[in-house]
Amino acid sequence: MALNLEKQLLFVGSKSMRRVKIQLLSGDSMGTNSLHFELPSGLSIPYLPLNLGTAAATVYTTFYILLEPVAGAMIAPFIMGGAAYSSHLTSKYGATANYWAIGIQIVSWAAQFIGHGVFEGRAPALLDNLLQAFLLAPFFVWLEVLFFFGYRPELKSRLDKSVEQEVAKLKASQKKEKANGTTNGFTR
Repeated sequence: MALNLEKQLLFVGSKSMRRVKIQLLSGDSMGTNSLHFELPSGLSIPYLPLNLGTAAATVYTTFYILLEPVAGAMIAPFIMGGAAYSSHLTSKYGATANYWAIGIQIVSWAAQFIGHGVFEGRAPALLDNLLQAFLLAPFFVWLEVLFFFGYRPELKSRLDKSVEQEVAKLKASQKKEKANGTTNGFTR
């Protein structure tokens, strides 16, 4: 996966034809409850144990900063803070925090699929490229929030134009498939 911001955002943006921010409504939460390893006290950070959640938060933060340094650095405290707060909740409430997290995940994923099916009439991006969808969808939503406040208007303009072109190609392809009597490559 290349670190080309516009190419990566085009992938996610073209999957959200109506730009309904389903991720923003359902929440992109990250699982942070996993096995952890004890580090010497001088090397450990409170509520950021060496576990899968902290590692995932670090990967997301690093990827976002490499992809778009300013926007990535702006979201980094939210990601790392979320991982730390999740670890705090787990240490304070134990399995109850995990049950709530699982419930929120289930409701969020249901909202994703229902939202994409009802508002856009198609499957979410994760069915096309799982890795890109998981890594880029939260950052795409973050950039949409920043675009709303005037961040990099030239990038927003180029992205909007590219997304419109990609969606037009998709619609033309779907129209051609209907005319040929096929749907998703299958003959009716």
